[in-house]
Amino acid sequence: MKPAPFAYRRARTTEEAVALLGEKDARLLAGGQSLIATLNMRLSSPALLIDINGVGGLGGTVHKNGKIEIGALVRHAQAERSELIVQYAPLIARALPHIGHAAIRNRGTLGGSIAFADPAAELPACLLALEGEVEATGPSGKRTIRAQDFFQGLFETALGSQDVLTAIRFPAATKDTRVGFAELARRHGDYAIVGLAACARADGERLSDVRLRFSASAPRRCGRAGPKPPWPAATWTPPSPRSIWCRRTTCRPRPR
Repeated sequence: MKPAPFAYRRARTTEEAVALLGEKDARLLAGGQSLIATLNMRLSSPALLIDINGVGGLGGTVHKNGKIEIGALVRHAQAERSELIVQYAPLIARALPHIGHAAIRNRGTLGGSIAFADPAAELPACLLALEGEVEATGPSGKRTIRAQDFFQGLFETALGSQDVLTAIRFPAATKDTRVGFAELARRHGDYAIVGLAACARADGERLSDVRLRFSASAPRRCGRAGPKPPWPAATWTPPSPRSIWCRRTTCRPRPR
């Protein structure tokens, strides 16, 4: 299938992209791993496609002020190879290999995954578990949106019609940080039937500040934060998505 006709512009700055979004029925193009498919199936028919891959300053990862900041145009494959992400964002590092296949991760961007807000995607659940935030630039300048306020429904976010997501941020992991990520899918690379992103802090022999965020289980990511009493650190592991799915569907897992 072929997309409907559209105009194409290549933005060189964030401000230019914001201005172009003011035109009727305009859409941004970053990695294009979701957008191009919807264009080809004519589920989306924008009048103008704005390519932001040439915008500078959106392709880096930095560790500053106790936080990790990842630019919106960082590719999944780049993030997989990033020592900063492995060391200070272990939850993201564990989730990345579950995203599609290598060809998708070579082009897909972290910012695009967050902005698309697919309930079955891995990174939005991770951002919520990390209590992260999103930086967006619009006609009035930059603003910061907490992850819990950013995701508002099925493919719905707090981004305005002329907002460009420029970065995501979350607290850097410390020696007390404990994380876990698991996902159940029919085949590796398929959309998850259910997934779980977990983050906690080791407090002696117990875990505190436990945050669980599930994906592919509701139009908005659900979860729980801070269960009481604290869970023993030495014995606790995130519940298996397979067991969660089986409890929800009252079935038995098939033998492999």
